Amino acid sequence: MVRVTNSVASHRRKKRLFKRAKGFVGDRKNHLRLTSDCVVRALSYNYDHRKLKKRDFRSLWIVRIGAAAKINGISYSKLIHGLKQARCEIDRKMLADMAIRDPGSFAAVVSHAKQALA
Repeated sequence: MVRVTNSVASHRRKKRLFKRAKGFVGDRKNHLRLTSDCVVRALSYNYDHRKLKKRDFRSLWIVRIGAAAKINGISYSKLIHGLKQARCEIDRKMLADMAIRDPGSFAAVVSHAKQALA
């Protein structure tokens, strides 16, 4: 009988694993056991960090809005409360973008929120 090694499939499996480890440093990129462990860990961190990225960006937007609101003489919490009372549907991402790129329109939004609070 002929010896069967299944070498094509195992080579393809290793190749797929090493392709995912592209950019890793040292033995982590070209030794099968180390590469396997590192790729599994990297994929789990990848999943977690996709979730954390959303959290990080929201906090960045809040910091930017708060700084621009202070310049216009209102606190962040009062600005958000005033916008909710005025039924303004602008989200934090858009507000932060307006605060950076177009301070004039952001000032108009702030005045709208102040009127709703009064």
